[in-house]
Amino acid sequence: AGVTMITSIASAFTGRKVKSFLGMTGEITLRGQVLPVGGIKEKILAAKRAGLKEIILCWQNEKDIEDIDPEFIKGVKFHYVKTMQQVLEIALVP
Repeated sequence: AGVTMITSIASAFTGRKVKSFLGMTGEITLRGQVLPVGGIKEKILAAKRAGLKEIILCWQNEKDIEDIDPEFIKGVKFHYVKTMQQVLEIALVP
């Protein structure tokens, strides 16, 4: 939930909206590095059911996506990131 909280704070301070079709999950360090989290399969399937089109994940969680049947995640674009800066570049509308 760390990346989500920082993204919403950045949105509030900058006045830039967050993409409405985007989901994200990940832990962050004090230096802005994005860390992997657990329960990725369940989170991805829930995001797909909710109609999300893009999902931001830690690059280390990419291996967890391989365990999901491609049919279940068809039409979802994944962004694998290492830093909070990358998250904000993807998530915030210019």
